[in-house]
Amino acid sequence: MPAESTLTAEIILIGDPVAHSRSPAMHNAALAALGIAARYRAVQTSAAELPQRIADLRRAEFLGANVTLPHKQAVMALLDEIEPIAARIGAVNTIIRQPDGRLVGTNTDAPGLLADLAAAAWSPAGQAVVILGASGAARAAAFALADAGVAALTIVNRHLMRAVEVAAAVAANQPALHVRALALTDPTVADAVADCTLLINATALGWHDGETPLPDPPVGPHCLVYDMVYRETTLLRTAAMRGAHVRDGRGMLVEQGALAFERWTGHPAPRDVMWQAAFGVEHRQ
Repeated sequence: MPAESTLTAEIILIGDPVAHSRSPAMHNAALAALGIAARYRAVQTSAAELPQRIADLRRAEFLGANVTLPHKQAVMALLDEIEPIAARIGAVNTIIRQPDGRLVGTNTDAPGLLADLAAAAWSPAGQAVVILGASGAARAAAFALADAGVAALTIVNRHLMRAVEVAAAVAANQPALHVRALALTDPTVADAVADCTLLINATALGWHDGETPLPDPPVGPHCLVYDMVYRETTLLRTAAMRGAHVRDGRGMLVEQGALAFERWTGHPAPRDVMWQAAFGVEHRQ
């Protein structure tokens, strides 16, 4: 039976920008399907507005929040507790308000990515991975894949020092793993991409047509190209033309959202409902 409630609770998405997000449609459909009297809305939040936005979450009407670009790292200092998975990754994408008003940060991006890769029948053990970007989502991907047993991991970013920071954090956690950082302009990036069996775009390049982090990726049938952007992107189209397997970020979006939903509400997330609301299908076709 659907859960009954007479109160209208609040869950918000905190980021900049947020207008493009499918999360409100996805979560509001799930809340309605379970009869939970709550609403989810996206709230545009600049860096200057972030401290007050987090303070507002302590009010009794809030269940929690999602956090997206560019705040997944900055938000950590504003919370009362960081769960171990988020502390290791160094990024929070989900905040759960406790009954006493304390705010707990966790990360559902990492398990969300692994779940979607498993759905694609891709096993991380022994694989060579290249991640484009050094954002909070990139950090989640790097730690998730390192923990899952990949053999080699390369972090590529426009700003080399940000890639170095992510690579160093992963190496400290997995000393036996071969990890390196490269600037996007480094000529050896092409070799790393050509050799990898998984290429992940964790940048925002792809939200608009014509944008791509790699104009001519040297991939082939041995490689899965995964774009966290939840649409067909220029990168995916180009990779598919080269014979690579391709997958967009829709499954990761739904899975990380479902895991967050379960933390906020205590109810199993209706994933088919979430898929339908966000993308018009009950599951990936």
